[in-house]
Amino acid sequence: MERQLKLFFEFLENEKKLSNNTLQSYKRDLKQFRKFLESYSLHYNKVSEDDINFYIKELQDNGKKASSISRAIASIRSFYQFALKRKKVKRDPTANVKSPKIEKRVPSVLTAKEVELLLDQPKDVDLKGTRDKAMLEFAYATGMRVTEIISLDIDDVNLDEGYVTCRNGNKQRTIPLGTMALNALKEYIEDARDILIKNENQKALFVNVNGGRLTRQGFWKIIKYYKEQAHITKDITPHVLRHSFATHLLQNGADLKAIQTMLGHSDISSTQVYMQFQDGGLKDIYKKAHPRA
Repeated sequence: MERQLKLFFEFLENEKKLSNNTLQSYKRDLKQFRKFLESYSLHYNKVSEDDINFYIKELQDNGKKASSISRAIASIRSFYQFALKRKKVKRDPTANVKSPKIEKRVPSVLTAKEVELLLDQPKDVDLKGTRDKAMLEFAYATGMRVTEIISLDIDDVNLDEGYVTCRNGNKQRTIPLGTMALNALKEYIEDARDILIKNENQKALFVNVNGGRLTRQGFWKIIKYYKEQAHITKDITPHVLRHSFATHLLQNGADLKAIQTMLGHSDISSTQVYMQFQDGGLKDIYKKAHPRA
């Protein structure tokens, strides 16, 4: 199995061109599955549907969330489909296995006033404040995932035209930048970034105080710090800013398809979760504008 896993991971990285985060998820899921097989002396090409269901039961007994179990099943299914194509197994044991039902949670969203309060906290009186101001404005203006933001290079931003190019694995999308975010970003790039970086070859857009690429943990800590400064009681993460971006666009009349494109959702059903936050204003617009309303 070790050999087949190695080939599978190479396929995901080189052929599918998955992002590093997604690739690591596959590796974690399948290494855990391999340990399960080893503990019961099961060979991967002799696994049955009952064995898969028993594995799911074991994950549930260990307190794994439905979302984690569903992802694990998807990883195992992808591996077996790969092995099936290479004729290393005769059948896919996950073919008829059903994933546990995942209840869609209502995303946490900030009000427009809370966003304004949060974004007003960083003061551009020093290098860190200038960077933090640009970063928070940028996160709210683009709705990008934290991993996408910290992966950005300086060349991914076009300040003259006012947009950012986001690359996620083999996918790419262009997101416009609002005036506030663009001004804060220009100030950061012109006045702070060049001083923060210690190496001229550094390509990262957002860097830490040591001049290296900012990490996920670093980004989370910055948001947590300013949340406390703003005395906001809600739990705020980079993903909450993403949810707020989508919700506020929708509430102000943006097209759902356009929001889907900007968020990088492959399926519009993922974007439709924000429909529940529509305010009465949109309904009034619809009633006035639609000929059959």
